[in-house]
Amino acid sequence: MGRRNMSMLRLGRCVAFLAAAAFLLPFTILLMVFDQQYNFTYNSKRVFYQESDFYKINGTLYAPAYTLTTPTYRTQYVFENGTHDELLSREKFLEVGARMEARRDALRDQCSKLGLDSSSYKAYSWEYLINRQYHVIWCNIFKAASTSWMYNFNLMANYSAAFLDKTKEVPLELARKKYVRPSVEMLKKAQSDSITFLIVRHPLERLASAYNDKIVHAWPKSFHDKMGHRIVRKYRKISAEKPPPPKERYPMFEEFVSYVVDEARAKRPLDMHWTPYTAFCTPCKFNFDVILKFETLDEDQRFLIQMARLQEVVKPEWRNSGKGSQTLHIINHLYSRLKKSQLDALYNLYKYDFQLFNYTIDKYYEIVQPDDNSSHG
Repeated sequence: MGRRNMSMLRLGRCVAFLAAAAFLLPFTILLMVFDQQYNFTYNSKRVFYQESDFYKINGTLYAPAYTLTTPTYRTQYVFENGTHDELLSREKFLEVGARMEARRDALRDQCSKLGLDSSSYKAYSWEYLINRQYHVIWCNIFKAASTSWMYNFNLMANYSAAFLDKTKEVPLELARKKYVRPSVEMLKKAQSDSITFLIVRHPLERLASAYNDKIVHAWPKSFHDKMGHRIVRKYRKISAEKPPPPKERYPMFEEFVSYVVDEARAKRPLDMHWTPYTAFCTPCKFNFDVILKFETLDEDQRFLIQMARLQEVVKPEWRNSGKGSQTLHIINHLYSRLKKSQLDALYNLYKYDFQLFNYTIDKYYEIVQPDDNSSHG
């Protein structure tokens, strides 16, 4: 009798176990599906920089124990597999590297001389893009090869070239789906194992390019098209004097410059396409490894791609280059419409951009018009 009871008890336990398993099986399968869906969503929408890239000690973020290699080792490294046609030769790479070192030194010297590296100036990290996969950091200065490098950073964010070439989405908006806007602390920590770069161009060429792209060729009813109408209403002078006022619906360059200067004097935020990049990227508050210039961009970006080992991901293409004699002729024509006082005001607005990156304004004074009450001397 005792053995029978024991057998019945064991049978009851088995039945109970199987019933519990049958009851829990659907929930187990559901949890597995949710887990797979989470992983799929994370991998398809993940960002390349977040706080989890660092570890914390007493609430302070620390980057992984990794530092950039020395310049000598870097040079050996990039030429290990230097079989690509677009790579610089060893001699050219060293030549451009020396140029980059001179630019870094000049930037540090000017920052110190002007006091822009002091604690009284605030650092801004809002416009930086940090790619943790390839260890590169870029401050996106608009109208300075930004189209090309926004495309490159989207490639590095694992968007396919086919998708980028056909999509109607704004490249910056695509990028910001992958690259979060970092804090100053996050940016400085990420710099410990990354190559940080920015691209600059002559401030007045950049302003003319922004005017042509965003004002003259503004999309109808867009933000900049509406801005243009406001500028015309405020700055276009209508009088009986000859010559008659221009018939163009968009602002003339001198009207646009008057608007930009007045906005700056009123201390209102400037549009990101013509904000001084000294304020946009605060280059005196962060260390830069590579400073590319629009004037030498072909070699400079090849150097950067090679140094960062990006040759399998991006190509040294230059989209919307805005370079050449025709472009320079257009720029000269635009500035020939300005008065000397307007050029003075523009230099005052962009003076740190001029000083930090060794640009001059002298040639522009040769083409502007004298003020009505003075002559250029």
